[in-house]
Parts: sequence; C-alpha cells; structure tokens
Amino acid sequence: MTAPYALRVPPELSARVPAEQRGTGRDDVRLLVSRGTAVSHRRFSDLPGELRAGDVLVVNTSMTLAAAVTGRLGGTRVVVHFSTRGEDGRWAVELRLPDGAGTTRPRPGGPAGAVVRLPGGEALVLDEPLGPREGARLWWARVPRDVPALLNRYGRPIRYAYTERDQPLSAYRTVFALPSPDGSGSAEMPSAARPFTAGLVAALVSRGVQFAPLTLHTGVASAEAHEPPYPERFEVPSTTAALVEAARAGGGRVIAVGTTAVRALESAADGDGVVRAATGWTDLVVTPQRGVRVVDGLLTGLHEPEASHLLMLEAIAGREALRRGYAQALGHRYLWHEFGDAHLLLPDARKTPYAPHRTSNYS
Repeated sequence: MTAPYALRVPPELSARVPAEQRGTGRDDVRLLVSRGTAVSHRRFSDLPGELRAGDVLVVNTSMTLAAAVTGRLGGTRVVVHFSTRGEDGRWAVELRLPDGAGTTRPRPGGPAGAVVRLPGGEALVLDEPLGPREGARLWWARVPRDVPALLNRYGRPIRYAYTERDQPLSAYRTVFALPSPDGSGSAEMPSAARPFTAGLVAALVSRGVQFAPLTLHTGVASAEAHEPPYPERFEVPSTTAALVEAARAGGGRVIAVGTTAVRALESAADGDGVVRAATGWTDLVVTPQRGVRVVDGLLTGLHEPEASHLLMLEAIAGREALRRGYAQALGHRYLWHEFGDAHLLLPDARKTPYAPHRTSNYS
C-alpha cells in the first residue's frame, strides 16, 4: 500500500468478541461517517439519520458456513478451511496448523496428491494450486460428495487469533443471511451487515430507505495474506437490478453494504454502468484506476492497512477521505475486524451532483 495507508493498528484495537457481548446488542457499535473529506462520529443505531428516502442499501444474503473442519494429513493434525465450491464439484481449500490456543497458523500449501482424512471416514485429495503454483495458499481438492452435510455435522466457524474464544455459528451470520438451495455459502462472514438488527431494518424502511439483495459467496480471505480476492460466485437478481436503476433515475444513492456487494454490483454493470441481472463468477478487483460505475457509497468495517479492500474504498471515496477517516478511527480508538465498528462512506452532497453513470470516484 502507498503512504496514505502506512498506519499501524495496535493489537488492542482488534474486536475480540461480538458487540452483543461487549454491549447491549449487535448494533451497539460505533459508526464513523465520512462525507467527502468531512468526518463525524455516530452510533450504528444512528444510521437512519445518515440516509434519506430513495436511498438503496444493497445487501449480501450469503449465509456463513461452519467452514473449518479438523483432519489429519499423515501423522499431522490439520484444520481444513473449505473456501469455495467449484463448477466441477471440487472445492478450494486451505490447510492450516492448530496453534495450541484454539485457532490456527498458516502452513505451506500442497503437496499435490496429499490425502487429508476427515471425520466420519471421509477424505479429500489435493489436486492443484489455485493461483500461482509457488507458495499457493489455496488448493483445489477432490472432496466428499456432500460437503455441506459434512460441515453441518463436523464444522465450526473459521476463527482467527485476534478473537478471544470460539463463538456459535449464529454469531457469524447476518440478519440478511438466507440458505442456498445447494448448501453453498460463505467461508467467512460478509461482516459489514453484522450490526443490522430487525428493528434497525424496520426503522430504515420507515424512513424510505430500500433494501436490494444479492449474493456473493465469500472465500477464505486469511488474516495473514492480504491477497486480492480469488474468483467468487455471485448472483444479482433482476429485482435488485431494477431497484438500483430506479433509485439512480430518481436521484437516490446506491450504497453497498460491504465490499462483497460492491464486487457483485460492479460485476453486473455494463460499460455505461447499467446494472442488469447477472450470475456467475467474478474476479473483479476495484481500484482507483478502474473507478466505480454503480456505487455511490459504502458501509463497511475497518480494514487492515495491507488489505486490497482499501483500493476499493479509495475508488469510491477518494484518497484524502480515506486518509482522514482512518486517522480519526485510530485517534478515537475504533475497533477493527468482523466484530468491530463500522465506517460509512458517502459523497459530499454540497460538491457532488447526481451522476447516473459515473466512471470515477467523487473526490
């Protein structure tokens, strides 16, 4: 990352337990609001006051899976993170080593042909690396026929070392999560939507804010690697495409809830920024050079300075807005990671006219 993101997030700013265990509920987190380069501090429950009638919140309905399963590779205990179901029935997986403290640490990928014994007498076989062969973290693997059933019976949520203890799977599912007909889902929670509650959704709807659902099944991000995202399955239904286009035609703002919603929406847009129903795989990486064609704003968490997601935030909000926001987040001791605080990035209404088919950020 370049100089504006050369910041250090101290370990004590990692959210170690869910908000409802620190406070009164899921929405009991702070909300950093960036309007252009102006920064203000709110509570997440204040979100309805930051939006207006005609705005559309685009939410990811992917359900988080219990994607971590303990197995054995030869005489070594390993933890398999099931990442993404491929079109050919294989799964992309990451093998990690237990760290003795209830979480895991990275291990070298592979080798090809390695057999991992799984609970219930099942096994998987590593086939080939996903991405560059040398040092590949994720590998395609031949797996049991019914991976969702295996995960339902033996799996647990993926957990990283910055969290304090294991949490139930429900802690990793959002109010928008819906089961997929084929049992697919996300290896890691689409966490930007985690602070929403049914009551807050009702308050937003009463204000005239609409919700537009889509699906993008997130793979294993890994807390250590900070790579660009691998190809992921997505679906933007026709109803969502229509809601987005109607909002834009009426002067409303399209605000993505999470970077996954941005990737799906932008993948469903044509060169003029018109969103149409779409389904398939996306390997889109949103950068400042590419810009955004659909999204006016973003509600997200706080990202590590090495994370590729920050390029997307810069594409949406501009470098200076991002620099000021993160300086404020550090100074006011906001909490990072999936159980942490939230960041709402909006255009500065005083400077930005509505532009239906924008191809660059509004900074």
